[in-house]
Amino acid sequence: MREIRVHEENFDVGAEYQRLLEVSNEVGAVTVFVGSVRDVNDDADVAGLYLEHYPGMTEKEIDKIISEAESRWNILGATVIHRIGLLSPGDQIVLAGIASRHRGDAFAACEFVMDFLKTRATFWKKETTPEGDRWLTTRQSDIDAAENWEQP
Repeated sequence: MREIRVHEENFDVGAEYQRLLEVSNEVGAVTVFVGSVRDVNDDADVAGLYLEHYPGMTEKEIDKIISEAESRWNILGATVIHRIGLLSPGDQIVLAGIASRHRGDAFAACEFVMDFLKTRATFWKKETTPEGDRWLTTRQSDIDAAENWEQP
């Protein structure tokens, strides 16, 4: 099972967890990561976050990320939901969920998916701050995290 959704609507974490749990009777572990909009970024107050994406390309890139995770770990199911549009501090922005037979695969695959969502998926983020709007770039720490998966 592979579920990829990019949309404006909020999501129900409990329902997404249940969907992953029900993928198969072989599921022994489900890892779910949920990211939310912070009210501070780089020492600036954040009043809102606007996300754009490249429809079709974004989903295709997320699908590639999940495929790569499946080639590394024993995954029975994967869900990635990413919101777009205008979000406020505290709003959920992303969910990455992995179902597997064992916790090690679920933890590693979920972390891998998140690290590459931050660096490969085609999203553009604009923050609203008291000093005005600003487009965000990929953080070096996110690039470093993704590069760590490339090392032997």
